[in-house]
Amino acid sequence: MNQMLMGAIAVTSLLAGLFFFKFWRHTRDLFFLYFALSFWLEAVNRFVLGLMIGAHEDGVLFYSVRLAAYGLILLAIWQKNRPLR
Repeated sequence: MNQMLMGAIAVTSLLAGLFFFKFWRHTRDLFFLYFALSFWLEAVNRFVLGLMIGAHEDGVLFYSVRLAAYGLILLAIWQKNRPLR
Protein backbone atom coordinates (compact mmCIF):
# COMPACT_ATOMS: atom_id res chain seq x y z
CA MET A 1 0.00 0.00 0.00
CA ASN A 2 2.86 2.38 0.83
CA GLN A 3 4.42 1.90 -2.60
CA MET A 4 1.10 2.54 -4.30
CA LEU A 5 0.70 5.81 -2.41
CA MET A 6 4.26 6.84 -3.29
CA GLY A 7 3.44 6.18 -6.93
CA ALA A 8 0.28 8.25 -6.71
CA ILE A 9 2.17 11.15 -5.14
CA ALA A 10 4.87 10.85 -7.81
CA VAL A 11 2.32 10.95 -10.63
CA THR A 12 0.44 13.92 -9.20
CA SER A 13 3.71 15.80 -8.65
CA LEU A 14 4.69 15.08 -12.24
CA LEU A 15 1.33 16.37 -13.47
CA ALA A 16 1.60 19.51 -11.32
CA GLY A 17 5.03 20.11 -12.81
CA LEU A 18 3.62 19.78 -16.32
CA PHE A 19 0.86 22.22 -15.39
CA PHE A 20 3.39 24.86 -14.29
CA PHE A 21 5.63 24.11 -17.29
CA LYS A 22 2.71 24.86 -19.60
CA PHE A 23 2.33 28.29 -18.01
CA TRP A 24 6.08 28.89 -18.27
CA ARG A 25 5.96 28.14 -22.01
CA HIS A 26 3.24 30.77 -22.47
CA THR A 27 4.63 33.50 -20.21
CA ARG A 28 8.39 32.75 -19.98
CA ASP A 29 8.17 33.76 -16.31
CA LEU A 30 10.83 31.98 -14.25
CA PHE A 31 8.36 31.70 -11.37
CA PHE A 32 6.50 28.94 -13.20
CA LEU A 33 9.70 27.21 -14.30
CA TYR A 34 11.00 27.02 -10.73
CA PHE A 35 7.70 25.59 -9.55
CA ALA A 36 7.74 23.00 -12.36
CA LEU A 37 11.29 21.96 -11.48
CA SER A 38 10.36 21.74 -7.83
CA PHE A 39 7.44 19.42 -8.48
CA TRP A 40 9.53 17.28 -10.85
CA LEU A 41 12.21 16.91 -8.18
CA GLU A 42 9.56 15.80 -5.73
CA ALA A 43 8.19 13.33 -8.31
CA VAL A 44 11.62 11.77 -8.82
CA ASN A 45 12.16 11.66 -5.06
CA ARG A 46 8.87 9.84 -4.46
CA PHE A 47 9.44 7.51 -7.41
CA VAL A 48 12.85 6.43 -6.11
CA LEU A 49 11.49 6.13 -2.59
CA GLY A 50 8.71 3.88 -3.86
CA LEU A 51 11.15 1.66 -5.75
CA MET A 52 13.47 1.11 -2.82
CA ILE A 53 12.10 -1.68 -0.66
CA GLY A 54 12.53 -0.92 3.02
CA ALA A 55 13.58 2.71 2.46
CA HIS A 56 12.18 5.32 4.80
CA GLU A 57 11.44 8.97 4.24
CA ASP A 58 13.68 9.97 7.12
CA GLY A 59 16.88 9.30 5.16
CA VAL A 60 19.27 12.19 4.62
CA LEU A 61 19.22 11.79 0.84
CA PHE A 62 15.44 12.03 0.61
CA TYR A 63 15.33 15.05 2.89
CA SER A 64 18.09 16.73 0.87
CA VAL A 65 16.14 16.36 -2.37
CA ARG A 66 12.98 17.65 -0.66
CA LEU A 67 14.97 20.59 0.75
CA ALA A 68 16.19 21.44 -2.76
CA ALA A 69 12.63 21.27 -4.11
CA TYR A 70 11.29 23.56 -1.40
CA GLY A 71 14.29 25.82 -1.88
CA LEU A 72 13.30 26.28 -5.52
CA ILE A 73 9.82 27.33 -4.41
CA LEU A 74 11.28 29.84 -1.96
CA LEU A 75 13.63 31.15 -4.65
CA ALA A 76 10.71 31.60 -7.05
CA ILE A 77 8.68 33.51 -4.46
CA TRP A 78 11.66 35.66 -3.47
CA GLN A 79 12.47 36.57 -7.08
CA LYS A 80 8.85 37.39 -7.84
CA ASN A 81 8.52 39.71 -4.83
CA ARG A 82 11.85 41.51 -4.88
CA PRO A 83 11.66 45.21 -5.69
CA LEU A 84 12.24 46.34 -9.25
CA ARG A 85 15.24 48.56 -9.89
